Amino acid sequence: MYQEQIINKLIAEKIITFSPQEPYQYASGMLSPIYTDLRLTVSYPDLRDWIATDLAALIKSKYPAVTVIGGVATAGIPHAAWVAAKLNLPLIYVRPKPKDHGKGKQIEGRFNKEDNIVLIDDLITTGGSVINAVDATKKEGGNVIGVSSIFTYYLKDTKNNFAQAGVDFSPLLSYPELLQKEKELNYISSEEYEALKTWHEDPWKWGKKFQ
Repeated sequence: MYQEQIINKLIAEKIITFSPQEPYQYASGMLSPIYTDLRLTVSYPDLRDWIATDLAALIKSKYPAVTVIGGVATAGIPHAAWVAAKLNLPLIYVRPKPKDHGKGKQIEGRFNKEDNIVLIDDLITTGGSVINAVDATKKEGGNVIGVSSIFTYYLKDTKNNFAQAGVDFSPLLSYPELLQKEKELNYISSEEYEALKTWHEDPWKWGKKFQ
C-alpha cells in the first residue's frame, strides 16, 4: 500500500544510498554499490508507520495462521512491536545468543507449542542471523512458520540459505524491486541501473574491478 512512499523516504533521508563508482565495503570484504542503514527508520514516525502497516498486511496475507510476532534483536524488535500492535498479537524477541546470567534466556516473551510464529528483522543479507533466530526459537519448542523483513538484497546465497534451512521468507522490499522503482522515479540513470543490476547478479565478481 505504501511501497512508493517508503522507497521515496528511504532515498530522501539517505537511509539507502547508492554509489556505483565508489562502492562501500561490507564487513565480509564484499564491495557493494548500495549501503543500507534501516536502523534509522525508527526516527521517522510516518515511515515506521508505513512499514508497520505494510508488514502487517503482508504477514496477514502470507501467514494467515500467525498467532505470535517475533523480533530479531536488535533492529527487528521495534518493527516487530509495531506490527504486533497492528495485528493485536503477542510479541516475543530473540537474542543472538542466550544471556550469560539469570535464567540464561535467549527468547523473551511467552509462547506455546501450538503457536505459529513469524519472525521479523529489518535487513536480511544472507539470512544467517535470522536463521539462527529461527533455530533458537525451534529449540525452545516454537513453531516458526515464516520470516519477514523490511528489506533484503535477495542475493543467490540468501535464497539458497533459506531453502536449505527449510524456512519460508517473505520480505516487504527486495533489491530488484527497489532498483526498478529507482529507475522509474529517475533516481538513477540507465547506466547506473545496469551497474547496480550487474552487482546483484554476481557481487564478488563485480567488486574485483575496484581492487
